[in-house]
Amino acid sequence: MSSHTSFRADLHCHTTFSDGSFTPEELIVHAKTIGLSALSITDHDTVEAYGVAKEVAKKEGLLLGTGVEFSSYDDEISVHILGYDIDLDDPGLAALCSRHLSRRLERNSKILENLKKQKMPLSEEILEKGHIIGRVHIATEMIKKGYVQTHKEAFQRFLGEGKVCYVPGPRISVEETISVIQGAKGKAFLAHPHLLGEGKVLRKLLEKPFDGLECYYCRSTYDQQRRILKLAKERNLLISGGSDFHGVFRKEAPLGCSWVDEETFKKIFKS
Repeated sequence: MSSHTSFRADLHCHTTFSDGSFTPEELIVHAKTIGLSALSITDHDTVEAYGVAKEVAKKEGLLLGTGVEFSSYDDEISVHILGYDIDLDDPGLAALCSRHLSRRLERNSKILENLKKQKMPLSEEILEKGHIIGRVHIATEMIKKGYVQTHKEAFQRFLGEGKVCYVPGPRISVEETISVIQGAKGKAFLAHPHLLGEGKVLRKLLEKPFDGLECYYCRSTYDQQRRILKLAKERNLLISGGSDFHGVFRKEAPLGCSWVDEETFKKIFKS
């Protein structure tokens, strides 16, 4: 961290355009209220929030760097990739977002079928409610129906990976995702690398042409952060960090609990 400790930027947060509970306006006002200087909204598979967010950020005097988060696969390993400083109007980026949207719709329908088999029917209408509908929205409906008490229970018993109602979606590779981000003039970062463990999985991924690593993250320990920072420096990769804020859906990760300083922010967002 540099001496500019008054400048804090949270580069990993979600809005109602994916699986966050705050609208872009609410998120930006909240960021300003808690004293953040900059933000990057990294909704899953969509950049639609920026249609609203750019104007609000300007009005609030908050710096906003463009971002997105994509799910991808390397063999059987699920890998999340953050794209920063992207051209929001890039056709390749739009095409990838569109593919992810179709993938989600197909997957969500199958999850509802599985829930029905478990005697927990939900209306197909919930799939048309919002922008990007994901498992967290299905979990919310399950709570409303009284099938489960909490989002955590919904995932631990039914919707989490490997659970009875889980459906894996069609897979898009790490290489293709990095290529699309870089094609949109952006920088591709490996999200929360500490979740991938210590060993060869992470080393193998770092052979791919990532631009950076998410070194500061809400649920990483000091030792994990230090190890990831060391990896980033050894490989001459950029550094990012953020809370992975989802609002009420993930209360243990408040906005701004992980952040980067001004120097780090400016290295990523040069435009």
